[in-house]
Amino acid sequence: MRIETCYFCSSRIYPGHGIQFVRNDCKIFKFCRSKCHAAFKKKKNPRKVKWTKAYRKTVGKELTVDPSFEFEKRRHLPIRYDRETWSKAVEAMKKVESIKNKRQGAYIMQRLRKGRELEQERDVKEVQRDLSLIRSPAAGLKERQQGQSVDEDVKESDEEMEGVIEDGGEVTL
Repeated sequence: MRIETCYFCSSRIYPGHGIQFVRNDCKIFKFCRSKCHAAFKKKKNPRKVKWTKAYRKTVGKELTVDPSFEFEKRRHLPIRYDRETWSKAVEAMKKVESIKNKRQGAYIMQRLRKGRELEQERDVKEVQRDLSLIRSPAAGLKERQQGQSVDEDVKESDEEMEGVIEDGGEVTL
Protein backbone atom coordinates (compact mmCIF):
# COMPACT_ATOMS: atom_id res chain seq x y z
CA MET A 1 0.00 0.00 0.00
CA ARG A 2 1.53 3.28 -1.10
CA ILE A 3 0.51 6.56 0.52
CA GLU A 4 1.06 9.46 -1.88
CA THR A 5 1.36 13.16 -1.06
CA CYS A 6 -0.82 15.88 -2.53
CA TYR A 7 0.99 18.06 -5.05
CA PHE A 8 -0.69 21.23 -3.77
CA CYS A 9 -1.10 20.95 0.01
CA SER A 10 1.38 18.11 0.78
CA SER A 11 -1.15 16.11 2.79
CA ARG A 12 -1.44 12.33 2.54
CA ILE A 13 -3.48 10.59 -0.14
CA TYR A 14 -4.57 7.09 0.75
CA PRO A 15 -5.28 4.46 -1.92
CA GLY A 16 -8.64 4.95 -3.62
CA HIS A 17 -8.82 8.63 -2.75
CA GLY A 18 -7.91 11.83 -4.56
CA ILE A 19 -7.67 13.04 -8.15
CA GLN A 20 -4.91 12.59 -10.72
CA PHE A 21 -4.17 15.14 -13.40
CA VAL A 22 -1.85 14.22 -16.27
CA ARG A 23 -0.36 17.09 -18.24
CA ASN A 24 0.53 16.91 -21.97
CA ASP A 25 4.19 16.31 -21.14
CA CYS A 26 3.16 13.21 -19.12
CA LYS A 27 3.81 14.82 -15.71
CA ILE A 28 1.39 13.39 -13.14
CA PHE A 29 -0.11 15.62 -10.44
CA LYS A 30 -1.95 13.98 -7.56
CA PHE A 31 -4.41 15.92 -5.43
CA CYS A 32 -6.04 14.89 -2.16
CA ARG A 33 -9.38 16.65 -2.80
CA SER A 34 -11.15 18.89 -5.26
CA LYS A 35 -10.15 21.97 -3.26
CA CYS A 36 -6.48 21.38 -4.12
CA HIS A 37 -7.28 20.50 -7.73
CA ALA A 38 -9.31 23.69 -8.20
CA ALA A 39 -6.56 25.84 -6.64
CA PHE A 40 -4.00 24.20 -8.96
CA LYS A 41 -6.20 24.90 -12.00
CA LYS A 42 -6.50 28.54 -10.91
CA LYS A 43 -2.67 28.64 -10.89
CA LYS A 44 -2.48 29.48 -7.19
CA ASN A 45 0.92 29.36 -5.54
CA PRO A 46 0.86 26.86 -2.63
CA ARG A 47 3.38 29.00 -0.73
CA LYS A 48 0.87 31.87 -0.67
CA VAL A 49 -2.24 29.87 0.25
CA LYS A 50 -2.47 29.87 4.06
CA TRP A 51 -3.87 26.35 4.60
CA THR A 52 -1.03 24.49 2.82
CA LYS A 53 2.04 22.98 4.45
CA ALA A 54 4.26 24.90 2.05
CA TYR A 55 2.89 28.19 3.39
CA ARG A 56 3.38 27.13 7.00
CA LYS A 57 7.00 26.18 6.30
CA THR A 58 7.83 29.39 4.40
CA VAL A 59 6.33 31.57 7.13
CA GLY A 60 8.21 29.63 9.84
CA LYS A 61 5.25 28.06 11.60
CA GLU A 62 6.54 24.51 11.11
CA LEU A 63 9.89 22.84 11.39
CA THR A 64 11.63 22.85 7.98
CA VAL A 65 15.08 21.38 8.52
CA ASP A 66 15.20 18.14 10.45
CA PRO A 67 17.03 14.86 9.75
CA SER A 68 13.87 12.89 10.42
CA PHE A 69 12.39 14.28 7.18
CA GLU A 70 14.98 12.26 5.27
CA PHE A 71 13.04 9.09 6.07
CA GLU A 72 9.96 10.37 4.23
CA LYS A 73 11.78 10.72 0.93
CA ARG A 74 10.72 8.22 -1.69
CA ARG A 75 13.37 5.73 -2.74
CA HIS A 76 13.10 3.97 -6.05
CA LEU A 77 15.24 0.99 -5.14
CA PRO A 78 13.29 -2.26 -4.87
CA ILE A 79 14.09 -4.23 -1.72
CA ARG A 80 13.22 -7.83 -1.08
CA TYR A 81 11.50 -8.03 2.28
CA ASP A 82 11.36 -10.90 4.66
CA ARG A 83 9.34 -10.92 7.86
CA GLU A 84 12.19 -9.73 10.09
CA THR A 85 13.14 -6.79 7.85
CA TRP A 86 9.52 -5.78 7.59
CA SER A 87 9.02 -5.80 11.39
CA LYS A 88 12.21 -3.76 11.91
CA ALA A 89 11.06 -1.24 9.30
CA VAL A 90 7.68 -0.82 11.00
CA GLU A 91 9.34 -0.31 14.40
CA ALA A 92 11.76 2.22 12.92
CA MET A 93 8.87 4.10 11.30
CA LYS A 94 7.10 4.38 14.66
CA LYS A 95 10.28 5.56 16.36
CA VAL A 96 10.98 8.16 13.66
CA GLU A 97 7.38 9.41 13.87
CA SER A 98 7.60 9.86 17.64
CA ILE A 99 10.95 11.69 17.35
CA LYS A 100 9.54 13.97 14.68
CA ASN A 101 6.45 14.76 16.77
CA LYS A 102 8.60 15.61 19.82
CA ARG A 103 10.82 17.93 17.80
CA GLN A 104 7.85 19.67 16.20
CA GLY A 105 6.25 20.12 19.62
CA ALA A 106 9.45 21.63 21.01
CA TYR A 107 9.70 23.97 18.01
CA ILE A 108 6.12 25.15 18.50
CA MET A 109 6.66 25.73 22.22
CA GLN A 110 9.79 27.75 21.45
CA ARG A 111 7.79 29.94 19.05
CA LEU A 112 5.03 30.42 21.61
CA ARG A 113 7.54 31.27 24.35
CA LYS A 114 9.07 34.02 22.23
CA GLY A 115 5.62 35.45 21.49
CA ARG A 116 4.71 35.39 25.18
CA GLU A 117 7.90 37.33 26.06
CA LEU A 118 7.16 39.95 23.41
CA GLU A 119 3.59 40.26 24.65
CA GLN A 120 4.77 40.71 28.23
CA GLU A 121 7.23 43.46 27.20
CA ARG A 122 4.46 45.19 25.26
CA ASP A 123 2.16 45.02 28.30
CA VAL A 124 4.82 46.49 30.61
CA LYS A 125 5.45 49.39 28.22
CA GLU A 126 1.72 50.05 27.94
CA VAL A 127 1.29 50.13 31.72
CA GLN A 128 4.26 52.48 32.14
CA ARG A 129 2.93 54.75 29.40
CA ASP A 130 -0.61 54.89 30.81
CA LEU A 131 0.22 54.85 34.51
CA SER A 132 -1.68 58.10 35.06
CA LEU A 133 -4.87 56.38 33.93
CA ILE A 134 -4.37 53.53 36.39
CA ARG A 135 -3.30 55.51 39.47
CA SER A 136 -5.92 57.72 41.09
CA PRO A 137 -4.91 61.33 41.88
CA ALA A 138 -6.18 60.80 45.44
CA ALA A 139 -4.20 57.57 45.88
CA GLY A 140 -1.33 59.09 47.86
CA LEU A 141 -3.36 61.86 49.49
CA LYS A 142 -3.57 60.24 52.94
CA GLU A 143 0.14 59.43 53.01
CA ARG A 144 1.01 62.98 52.00
CA GLN A 145 -1.26 64.46 54.67
CA GLN A 146 0.18 62.13 57.32
CA GLY A 147 3.67 63.01 56.13
CA GLN A 148 2.92 66.73 56.48
CA SER A 149 1.43 66.27 59.96
CA VAL A 150 4.49 64.25 61.04
CA ASP A 151 6.75 67.01 59.68
CA GLU A 152 4.76 69.60 61.67
CA ASP A 153 4.99 67.46 64.82
CA VAL A 154 8.75 67.12 64.35
CA LYS A 155 9.11 70.92 63.92
CA GLU A 156 7.03 71.58 67.05
CA SER A 157 9.07 69.11 69.10
CA ASP A 158 12.29 70.65 67.80
CA GLU A 159 11.08 74.08 68.84
CA GLU A 160 10.17 72.78 72.32
CA MET A 161 13.57 71.13 72.65
CA GLU A 162 15.33 74.34 71.69
CA GLY A 163 13.25 76.22 74.26
CA VAL A 164 14.14 73.74 77.01
CA ILE A 165 17.82 73.83 76.15
CA GLU A 166 17.82 77.63 76.21
CA ASP A 167 16.26 77.57 79.69
CA GLY A 168 19.16 75.42 80.86
CA GLY A 169 17.02 72.51 81.87
CA GLU A 170 18.05 68.95 81.47
CA VAL A 171 16.19 66.72 79.09
CA THR A 172 15.88 63.08 79.92
CA LEU A 173 14.22 60.62 77.73
